[in-house]
Amino acid sequence: MTELLSDSAYVLESLPELWFGLVMLALGVYLLLDGFDFGLGILFAEADETERKTMLAAFGPLWKANEVWLVLFGTVLFAGFPAVYANILSRHYVLVFAILLALGLRGLGVKLREERDDQQWTRFWDACFVAGSTAAPLLLGAFVASWVLGEPSALAGGPIVVGLTVVALSVVLGAAFLAIKTSGTLRRRVVRRGRTATAIYVALFALTAAVLFGRYPELQSRLWSLPTAALVAATLVFAALSVVATSSGRYHGAFLSAAGLAATFVFFVALLLYPAVDPAAGLSISDAIVSPLSLNLTAIFAAVFLPIIGAYFVVLYSLFGGSATPEHSYH
Repeated sequence: MTELLSDSAYVLESLPELWFGLVMLALGVYLLLDGFDFGLGILFAEADETERKTMLAAFGPLWKANEVWLVLFGTVLFAGFPAVYANILSRHYVLVFAILLALGLRGLGVKLREERDDQQWTRFWDACFVAGSTAAPLLLGAFVASWVLGEPSALAGGPIVVGLTVVALSVVLGAAFLAIKTSGTLRRRVVRRGRTATAIYVALFALTAAVLFGRYPELQSRLWSLPTAALVAATLVFAALSVVATSSGRYHGAFLSAAGLAATFVFFVALLLYPAVDPAAGLSISDAIVSPLSLNLTAIFAAVFLPIIGAYFVVLYSLFGGSATPEHSYH
């Protein structure tokens, strides 16, 4: 107990680094869970009305819960690195408002499309849903890249190409999710779109590495390293496994492969950032972490509540684990 209440030492010497890992974990889970939501929204654009009802039924019980991980990411970052939280929000407040607008637009699209029996009304809100689902991962990717690269603007080359990469990854995730949840023509089409998106994602991942290598000399040693080579190899392996899995009808395997792509991407982000946590302000983990007493106590709350949140998501996805139908039901 004395160690927990100490204001001179962390209960674990590596607790600041573990907290940095927790920030990346929350970011990764959010990218995975809301990533397939975004991908579903992008694929929504070419679906007919019956297919759209099936797609909405597939993610209806899940998408609001998935956004908990965005809140958790912000909470963990604030709890461990409040100066970084304040810095990145103040530097990119216009981008943050744009992200919130995109998330709100897709939410309104889902909620309002069925409020009136009017085709024009439905088409308008469907367009809002697609636009929000496309803009959100683009802007989120640009936001993360601006943070990691210390860029003052999201309109620089690095943030733009990373944003496009996250959009392609979202389509891969969305197609893999829908392949599990649907059947027939819709499943065959999303599988084809997923394969195309996988190829585009691999190309954009390579382009991201090339752009970063060319524009950010301080990152060249990390990009030209064994860990980066391992992440590139893992990306190629997961992409190949995804294609093989969909070709043999193993759709759960395809989703796990897509999840592997998302995890690899977040490891790449962490590799570029560590040991800094706010490159633009020149803050490392040891510079920005809160005092031992605050982090020790916050770590106790995290140890108690994170397993509860994890168990909630296991129960939620178990309850709605079956395939979806246009009648908004599961079987």
